[in-house]
Amino acid sequence: MKKTILTAILLFAAVILALPCTNLIVGKKASVDGSTLISYAADSYALYGELYHWPARKYNPGEMLNIYEWDSGKYLGQIPQVLQTYNVIGNMNEHQLAIGETTFGGRPELVDSTGIMDYGSLIYVTLQRAKNAREAIRVMTELVAEYGYYSSGESFSIADPDEVWILELIGKGPGRKGAVWVAARIPDDCVSAHANQARIRQFPLNDPDNYLYSGDVIDFAREKGYFKGKEADFSFADAYAPLDFGALRFCEARVWSFFNRVNKDMAKYVTYAQGKSTDPMPLYVKPDKKLSAQDIRQMMRDHYEGTELDWRFDVGAGPFESPYRWSPLTYTVDSVEYCNERPIATQQTGFSFVAQLRSWLPDAIGGILWFGVDDAAQTVYYPVYCAHDQVPPEMAPGNGDLLTFSWSSAFWIHNWVSNMVYTRYNDMSKDMKKVQESLESRFLTSQPDVEKQALALYEQTPSDGVRFLTDYTNNLVEEGVGEWKKLGEYLMVKYVDGVIKKEQNGRFIRNPYGQPEFPSRPGYSEEFYEKVVRQTGDKYKVRSVE
Repeated sequence: MKKTILTAILLFAAVILALPCTNLIVGKKASVDGSTLISYAADSYALYGELYHWPARKYNPGEMLNIYEWDSGKYLGQIPQVLQTYNVIGNMNEHQLAIGETTFGGRPELVDSTGIMDYGSLIYVTLQRAKNAREAIRVMTELVAEYGYYSSGESFSIADPDEVWILELIGKGPGRKGAVWVAARIPDDCVSAHANQARIRQFPLNDPDNYLYSGDVIDFAREKGYFKGKEADFSFADAYAPLDFGALRFCEARVWSFFNRVNKDMAKYVTYAQGKSTDPMPLYVKPDKKLSAQDIRQMMRDHYEGTELDWRFDVGAGPFESPYRWSPLTYTVDSVEYCNERPIATQQTGFSFVAQLRSWLPDAIGGILWFGVDDAAQTVYYPVYCAHDQVPPEMAPGNGDLLTFSWSSAFWIHNWVSNMVYTRYNDMSKDMKKVQESLESRFLTSQPDVEKQALALYEQTPSDGVRFLTDYTNNLVEEGVGEWKKLGEYLMVKYVDGVIKKEQNGRFIRNPYGQPEFPSRPGYSEEFYEKVVRQTGDKYKVRSVE
């Protein structure tokens, strides 16, 4: 009995540590150009930011596929390989199918440590086998039914150029192969999101065009004692992932921040986001205006700025109004527990993306993975096309890891810059954003002409169009990482030792004799000095000496 309780506690702790990711979702009639959009921030202190690639391949009958847990690399088992797989770059395949996820954990007793398919393998194996969102749902649910589900509760964003779905899935516990699940199609004119908390509540049982579910999703909840009411009242989220303060303040608050920025009526749910109310938000909302891929990239950089959860101006923000705090999320003072906020943008991100799926173009050109490494607020989103068949060296697996620094790694260069910016946020972030905006603006400006050239090549010889786009992106990454490295050098020179070098027309100023002009010493803001005096009284008061 003690061993069972300890196992449950350890599983629960693992789930709490893995509550990191955010997905934003936009239907095709809610976007400015008719594309579907999903975003994903893979947030984990243990995740190295790199761009994965699986080339399309043919296999012989009887070949097996080894499955390794995405989080740890642990070998889980084997499943039969299919005869043909599709090209996968990052979290998108050659058919413009894209998948993201967030872990909601749910009831810890439902984790099946004997399962073979973990959540990461479900994503990347499915991308190699499915052509559209509905097919992906079928593949994913059949895989866990056949081989067991190893992970805790998970929400998946699954999108193709026409439809966007949320699939929520949780195992049945040790010795019970398979999972219970429900999938909801997001209406074309709406947006949705999930952030480490199950969000599908009541759903119709007779609308297969918009809702799919496992046949035992309600019966299993009754069997386990999670639900006792009428079928029409059944809520997947309430049964398998009941709300608590953390689910509200650390998870649903991120969904609220997105909804609040795109729909004026969502401001009323602020108490829900603060963990003061359990009156739930809707699964999806209609935005006040249509959204672009650039809008979603900016939403991924959100720190609750300008809302009741904005935390740049309290004592924890330090003298430079930082929207960051170091982990853990909670701390105790005088036996009372307190928390930090958990915004969408966070320092712990390995990589993030915005998938833009466009039905009016050939798949090889229509699918773009706007991909960046490290903190989404301080990354550069590069356009990676879904037929991309060669990973940029700066983002390739093997170019450094979390224990090996590499000056040619995009992840390490971005982290080097980010960790400088964190120290003097309100000043350095302005310099960082200038370079970020310059690079991303250039990508957007050149995009129409680049895609026009690619389309002309593709219509003549598809492989030439793919090679053109692959070379284009790889060159952008090489140049962009080079500029980010120069940004780091610039920040080091400008702000070294807490002083600020003077500039004119983008160049540091020298005196008439060629020496560096004496730097300014701005110290701290008046507001910060007032906080110091209020806390320390006369301790640092300058006195007359008699």
